[in-house]
Amino acid sequence: MNERTAEISAYWDAAAAAFDEEPDHGLRAGPTRAAWAARLSAWVGAEGDGGGLDVLDVGCGTGSLSLLLAGAGHRVTGVDLAPRMVEQARTKLRDAGLPARFLVGDATRPPTQAERFDIVLCRHLVWTLPDPAAALREWVARLRPGGRLVLVEGRWRESGEKGVPYVAGAAALPWNGGVGAAELSAAVRPLVSSLRIEPLGGEPELWGGPVDDERYALVAEV
Repeated sequence: MNERTAEISAYWDAAAAAFDEEPDHGLRAGPTRAAWAARLSAWVGAEGDGGGLDVLDVGCGTGSLSLLLAGAGHRVTGVDLAPRMVEQARTKLRDAGLPARFLVGDATRPPTQAERFDIVLCRHLVWTLPDPAAALREWVARLRPGGRLVLVEGRWRESGEKGVPYVAGAAALPWNGGVGAAELSAAVRPLVSSLRIEPLGGEPELWGGPVDDERYALVAEV
């Protein structure tokens, strides 16, 4: 682990204890949880022949989306750089009596060796990456033919504006503070066979209240 990676891991470890207090992180309120469950069902699609799909949740955080996916019968692997986030995710799934695998590792290069997945899901991660284009290529490479990449992204205030600065040099990150749908689409389109954008900013139930910034999902097929 290099110095920058260690710094990022430490930042998110420190954020882990309070992470689920945000409505769209912890999904503790019934309407918010139901709204995300419905969206995931639409994005992930039908179950595979084995009674579920293989889903890779990169940058899984505390596992709230993994929990919904496992509850829907899918086989979930979550990857996060922060050990405390992964610990919470494991506890969350264990307490719910649901199976899932969680790995500590760099989400841009998930430590899943040669495994391939039906779905690669990523929410609110690409703004933190020093080389998001390389991460996108890696995630697409982890998909089986006919697989689907689901990116939930947007533009929002950067975490440091809440009083806790992000890692040194964050202002130089390519997509610091988020990335717009047009720019992300341009980066993903050469890697996939088709994609669509679903605006999410007008759905307050997803966020625990109204939002006035750009939020969307990019759903791509390979």
